[in-house]
Amino acid sequence: MSDAVMSVTNDTFDQNVLQSQGIVMVDFWATWCGPCKIVAPVVEELAKEYEGRAAFAKVNTDENPDLASRYNIRGIPTLIFFKGGKVMDQIVGAVPKAQLKSKLDSLIG
Repeated sequence: MSDAVMSVTNDTFDQNVLQSQGIVMVDFWATWCGPCKIVAPVVEELAKEYEGRAAFAKVNTDENPDLASRYNIRGIPTLIFFKGGKVMDQIVGAVPKAQLKSKLDSLIG
């Protein structure tokens, strides 16, 4: 994981995601998840491309089951888009980068 994508836990989620005024895309993932490994480099690329316009975070669902439960994560990867601390949208599964860019662009306006 690069510096562009922060790793958040039960202890840091509220501060880093919910208290952020801007857009935060959170990738809920696990080490054993094949599709998560496909999405990970895309999230890294987006974090660099959208630096200063959106923040990016990852939550390991195995290490943070309370967060996975709190956001009703049933399948991974699940990407949840927050704006001003509120859930704006979510995407489940490995999707093309263009789809994620489109979602980010619509939220950034």
